[in-house]
Amino acid sequence: MDVELSLAAPLIGLVFVFRCASTTLTSNYSCSLQGRVDMPGFLADGDFTIGGIFPLHYRVELPVENYTDRPAAAQCLGFDPRSFRWAQALRFAIQEINQSKNLLPNITLGYKIYDSCSTPLLAQQAVLAVLNGPELSQHGMCSDASPVLAVVAESGSSQSIVVSRTLQPFRIPVISYFSTCSCLSNRREFPTFFRVLPNDDYQVKAIAQLLKHFGWTWIGVITEDHDYGKSAVQGLRIAIKDTGACIAYHEMIPKVYNEEKVRRIIDVMKHSTAKVVVIFTVEGELYPFLKEYMNYNITGIQLIASEAWVTASVLATSYPFLVGTIGFAIRQGKVPGLKDYLLTVNPLMYPSHPLVQELWEALYGCSVNPPKTTSQNSIQLPTCTGEEPIREQHSSYLNTSSLRVTYNVYKAVYAIAHSLHNLFKCEPGKGPFQNSSCANNTNIYPWQLQQYLQEVSFTISGETVNFDEKGDAIPSYDLINWQRGVAGNIEFVRVGMFDGSKDAGKELFIQDEAIMWTGHQREVLVSVCSDSCIPGSRKAFRRGEPFCCFDCVPCDSNKISNETDSVDCTPCPEDYWSNTARTECILKAVEFLTHDAMGLTLTVISVVGACLTAAILLVFIRHRNTPIVRVNNSELSFFILLSLILCFLCALLFIGEPTVWSCMLRHTAFSITFSLCISCILGKTLVVLAAFTATRPGNNIMKWLGPKQQRVIIFACTLVQVLICSVWLIAAPPFPFKNTQYSRSKIILECSVGSDWAFWSVLGYIGLLACLCFVLAFLARKLPGNFNEAKYITFSMLIFCAVWLAFIPAYVSSPGKFTVAVEIFAILASSFGILLCLFAPKCCIILLKPKKNTKQHLLGKVIAK
Repeated sequence: MDVELSLAAPLIGLVFVFRCASTTLTSNYSCSLQGRVDMPGFLADGDFTIGGIFPLHYRVELPVENYTDRPAAAQCLGFDPRSFRWAQALRFAIQEINQSKNLLPNITLGYKIYDSCSTPLLAQQAVLAVLNGPELSQHGMCSDASPVLAVVAESGSSQSIVVSRTLQPFRIPVISYFSTCSCLSNRREFPTFFRVLPNDDYQVKAIAQLLKHFGWTWIGVITEDHDYGKSAVQGLRIAIKDTGACIAYHEMIPKVYNEEKVRRIIDVMKHSTAKVVVIFTVEGELYPFLKEYMNYNITGIQLIASEAWVTASVLATSYPFLVGTIGFAIRQGKVPGLKDYLLTVNPLMYPSHPLVQELWEALYGCSVNPPKTTSQNSIQLPTCTGEEPIREQHSSYLNTSSLRVTYNVYKAVYAIAHSLHNLFKCEPGKGPFQNSSCANNTNIYPWQLQQYLQEVSFTISGETVNFDEKGDAIPSYDLINWQRGVAGNIEFVRVGMFDGSKDAGKELFIQDEAIMWTGHQREVLVSVCSDSCIPGSRKAFRRGEPFCCFDCVPCDSNKISNETDSVDCTPCPEDYWSNTARTECILKAVEFLTHDAMGLTLTVISVVGACLTAAILLVFIRHRNTPIVRVNNSELSFFILLSLILCFLCALLFIGEPTVWSCMLRHTAFSITFSLCISCILGKTLVVLAAFTATRPGNNIMKWLGPKQQRVIIFACTLVQVLICSVWLIAAPPFPFKNTQYSRSKIILECSVGSDWAFWSVLGYIGLLACLCFVLAFLARKLPGNFNEAKYITFSMLIFCAVWLAFIPAYVSSPGKFTVAVEIFAILASSFGILLCLFAPKCCIILLKPKKNTKQHLLGKVIAK
């Protein structure tokens, strides 16, 4: 309805004028007014007239329409002393200007003030009355259009839209003192509209920063069903996108009061989990809504007021439960002398003025001129004398300590006056119009005044007043908190400010400790759909619900979040791991076989094995000339013992942090020493087998297995392994490797073999030599002699092969440092198997049974045979 009415505004104005003209041209009858037009609230003649439209009443009662009789006039109810003060501010400003010797000297300004009753319908009627004038001439003709240069109107954005569109065809500028809808900044649609306050784009930006400051992410929104509310909620949705806030619900107060709809809105507020509600509406629309809201006795809801009602004294007086309300108000200013002027407006000065009488009824609850006859349903008020003094408790009218809207009216009038003054000061040839001309001072058009209004700049009460290219003022707000004063009344306390001219992020300033919240609390109310996700967790949004509603899910392992309300968890770098709380990345524990309990145990065993082997070597060297040592080539025994010492010691290369050199040495040293050891055993096996075979007649095999030939066999077998290792080290050498795949919580530092083919080739070659030794020793196990080494070689190779066959699955399946431990265990076990099987029996004879260490004993069975 509001939009349709707004669009029709210029048309109705034209029809109003055209009806008079067409009637005059087509008949002999005089033109007469169609319907009844109220006389202006206040009227004063002057050289130039300024129109003023104010919501002197905050609600209207529309007549019942039966479409058969002429509709009755709308009944304005609820006199608003605050709006009446605004109207008086216009009169006071014009009086000051008319008395000024510097501003518009010898020029008198007049005014015509009408009541819009806070509705677009009556605002339209008021602006048409300003244009046409209600007076009838002596001949019954409609009077000519009055010389209105500009109009100061209106408080509500919907009313201002109607007024601006109605005046637009006549190019009459409108200066609003309280309309903030951002839609009015559209110069294409409202080319003649100005305002002395910022638009709602800045207000919703300030509210969005307020919500962010206090952590309110779940809010309800209630608006009036007019352009102001619709535009404001649309701007708020855009402004809160970057703050993480969501709108839980949006309800609109019906244009025509409907108790059922209002109760439904209140029921939504009562049952919603949103504890903060932003209300965009004018006080006239909000008054009956709050009356019903009070009956529900709802507590625990923090109201955020728009600038349209945050300083409404009528609401503060009527509804004391609104203590704690917070909102942004337009900046206040000083109007010196206004208070004394307001005191002069009384029934004695205006004995028959209906608005002054209503003022007295609102302030004192009495009637100056009671009606002689009263209806049955009317309330009879006590009689007033009109001489009652206006006291401080009448703050809705007399409070001039923190003027805001009143100050805006004052600025608007002075903006018009300064613009008109600049127009008169125009020098010929330097004007803003065609050919640099100036306006005709005797015949000034409103559009000429608008040219100067767009460029006007002046200072009043220490504030610079000017307009941007859209007709808006510099954005600046005070943050107001409704607090209960010492006397029990509600006071509007300034607790912060928003300055849109400052850098981004620095516009809002709040004194948190000075705020009194709803329910007389000092603690900030919490209004969230879901509690914040603590560090170490992330948001998991609920399907089908606003993004403010979510569940908190702990971060996965190896991921962290170190901020509150993280949307996602951040993976840790490769060498890092998440702590238990998932709040920070810590260095992974580096695991390798070091000198811990297991490492020390293997080290001790390795050293003991090497020392034991060295001790046996010393025993053998000392008894090198005895038969037990010399049998089957003592040189091979020495080579085996030396290689075993190296085998035991090479196990130490596997203990400690892997390095480039240790990785290359550990596998090559192990493979070469074991190849040397097995090659020596192979040579010994061949000697044993050849020695007993050579006893047969005509067998001269021993000449092919002399010491030189044995050395060649050992050298050749070992050389093959050396060549394999050389190719391995050149092509793909082993290297230190950080294994992060096996365990996500630690780094396993190990030696990568570089080439799996080379690694298994090395082991395969050692296995081949061992198998060959085993087969040959097995064949010679039953040969005669008290000391047949073939039996012991068979057992040693059996142990060796068993150990390394078991090593393969254990090596593949063992985790971390246990892989290295398995390899060391295989080296030590096979070394001890060879050492004990081959040399323990000989040592036993040398040390414990020396009588058996004779050639006769060793060959006893042969001689007997």
